[in-house]
Amino acid sequence: MKLRYFAWVRERIGKPEEEIELPAGITTIADLMHWLSQRGEEYAHAFEDPKIIRAALDRMHVKAETAIGGAREIAFFPPMTGG
Repeated sequence: MKLRYFAWVRERIGKPEEEIELPAGITTIADLMHWLSQRGEEYAHAFEDPKIIRAALDRMHVKAETAIGGAREIAFFPPMTGG
């Protein structure tokens, strides 16, 4: 599965994207954010407040409790503002 990171999420992790093998038991976006936050200091910093991180599952905005299912891509980004 491809993970993509945008804005300060990307800056904190230090890469724009990566391919991962989804671990067993990771079924929702929230599960994935929790698992990612334990992969190292940079991930912990990026996902320190998961309530503000936004996610897109195959380019569709979703909530943290959304099931990942057979998704091919998940993107994470900070809250967006208008202007």
